[in-house]
Amino acid sequence: MDMDEFFRAAVEEAERGLAEGGIPIGSVLVHHGHILGRGHNRRVQRGSVVLHGEMDALENAGRRSAQVYRECTLYTTLSPCAMCSGAILLYGIPRVVVGENRTFLGEEDLLRSRGVTVEVVQDARCQELMTHFIQAQPTLWAEDIGDGDDRIDR
Repeated sequence: MDMDEFFRAAVEEAERGLAEGGIPIGSVLVHHGHILGRGHNRRVQRGSVVLHGEMDALENAGRRSAQVYRECTLYTTLSPCAMCSGAILLYGIPRVVVGENRTFLGEEDLLRSRGVTVEVVQDARCQELMTHFIQAQPTLWAEDIGDGDDRIDR
């Protein structure tokens, strides 16, 4: 698989989350060309306070050695929030590919300041998923990410 295939897998996860009645954010954790874990935001579906897409992908990857995490790339459809960025830093994941950061700008500067390579692709499908979701479900979005002050209107 190549980057485009990994990124598509993250988008498919976001679409699954939306189809389940949740928030359309997906993620995959990749190690040496293989997906270790897939996930999507399941806060609504599972009544969880922590199952953002990145956290779900990490959980589904299972327990791994520190060395494995230090060789991974995390693909996510939306800029990682403070919680997910903390997990990225905690496990030493060196590279994150972000689908878009126009609807929400997460902790990219923090990640970069700690040596993580962050690549933002500004994917139209990711932007469309989030824009439509935020317009349709503003209360649920605010619950998931905070009060919305971090949104960037463009």
